Amino acid sequence: MAVQEIIKLGNPKLLQKSDPVEIGDNQLIKVLKQNLADTARAFNRQYGWGRAISAIQIGVAKRVIYMAAPEKILLINPEVIDSSNSMIEIWDDCMSFPDLMVKVKRHESFKIHYLDENWQTQERLIEGAMSELLQHELDHLNGIVATMRAIDGSQIALQSEKHHLDATLFANKT
Repeated sequence: MAVQEIIKLGNPKLLQKSDPVEIGDNQLIKVLKQNLADTARAFNRQYGWGRAISAIQIGVAKRVIYMAAPEKILLINPEVIDSSNSMIEIWDDCMSFPDLMVKVKRHESFKIHYLDENWQTQERLIEGAMSELLQHELDHLNGIVATMRAIDGSQIALQSEKHHLDATLFANKT
């Protein structure tokens, strides 16, 4: 268990749909949780941001998301069961393309169903910063990257140029 290489934009693996985890596959979940946590921590040390990562971003096509902030949580086989009609615009960034930001629209809130690492069924209403974050990670599990959700072609920017953008719309406030 260790820091894994993050798959970057342009690698076709990033567009692969992830398969559900077989219930009770404790060894896979133990290894994935540690590898995702280690990788997210290392990325955050290097770039100063990064709150969540999906298994496909380290080359494992399984429906698993590790979130480090605002709370540490592992989501297994997550599925959206309802979304708000209200949308927000936000500058989104991604560990798979750390030098870019993409302006996207996301639901303000949604309801999610998932298994936790103890195989207990969870259902939660997700709002605020966690809402845009988990929608981004759920997209990864479905083979969608944020560049595919860009509002239009002019809504992509380099991280180094973010001082020119509306800071109130940043996904990562750091």
